[in-house]
Amino acid sequence: MIDTIYIEREVAAHPRAQQICARFPEAVQIACDRYSEIFNRKAQNFRLQKRRPALILANKFDHYILEAPADYGIGSEYNFYFSHMLNCLYDCRYCFLQGMFRSAHYVVFVNYEDFTDAIAKKMKQLPDKDVFFFSGYDCDSLALEPITGFVDHFLPFFRGLPNAWIELRTKSTQIRRLMALEPVKNCVVAMSFTPAELATALEHKAPSVNRRIEAMAQLQKRGWKLGVRFDPLIFHEDYKEQYRRLFDQVFEKINADSLHSASLGSFRLPRPFYRTMSRLYPDEKLFAAASEDVNGMISYRKSLKEEIEAFCEEALLGYIPRQIYFPCRKAI
Repeated sequence: MIDTIYIEREVAAHPRAQQICARFPEAVQIACDRYSEIFNRKAQNFRLQKRRPALILANKFDHYILEAPADYGIGSEYNFYFSHMLNCLYDCRYCFLQGMFRSAHYVVFVNYEDFTDAIAKKMKQLPDKDVFFFSGYDCDSLALEPITGFVDHFLPFFRGLPNAWIELRTKSTQIRRLMALEPVKNCVVAMSFTPAELATALEHKAPSVNRRIEAMAQLQKRGWKLGVRFDPLIFHEDYKEQYRRLFDQVFEKINADSLHSASLGSFRLPRPFYRTMSRLYPDEKLFAAASEDVNGMISYRKSLKEEIEAFCEEALLGYIPRQIYFPCRKAI
């Protein structure tokens, strides 16, 4: 899976870095001073790298947690995100990371303790407040769990901070560690979905919709709090029937009455990301359909966007109570 590992000299002796390297004894190891030397250099070919990405082990120095974009939330007034990793195992055509990053390599920041220290500090600044921390913004929270050990470090920490909630946003079926743990009451495992036909065409390397639903069903039976994320909503000639089938598929197996939250949001990209991604995929119909620029955000024309959102919202609310519904209308 991993042929090359770049390792910042500063973290070479870090136990987490050594544990990760031990999983790939045949990989070529290359020392570097800063991950940005590899990750941010110019004239990289994202598509070529995506075929065989390298792993970069690094130390993050600051900005451990950041304020989440407006409307990126599921009920709390206070919303932050943090990224223990950059980039994703999967290759979804609509993913904004392809427009934001120059490189397709995976970066893992091994200094998890600095992230949890920053989260603890933030909670001291907001005593007695329910605060949400989203971990799947710049990566998939669980896709590389066997390598990163993210769950084993972060969930015991959050278990000790009952007012600090963590969302694990994912398309992954890597749930073995979660199934082995007692459910954490302030953790939401949020699975992302598009209709099966679109998932096959656009979500390369990701588990099928049916496999994701089965993973959710196992977690729900085990007692974990679950969320469903229908984001982005993607236009297709047959989108109404496709989304009807998707909602039927999900809620045939998932008990909506015990669901923590559900959200949906239209396809949208910041203008610079859209331009980069449309150059990567000049023949991709997904990008051709998005033509309206509103305040630097590219999406479908207003009437079409509102039509898709209204239809999917009405259909979704046929399955779930409104109080757990959180539309995402502005954030990336």
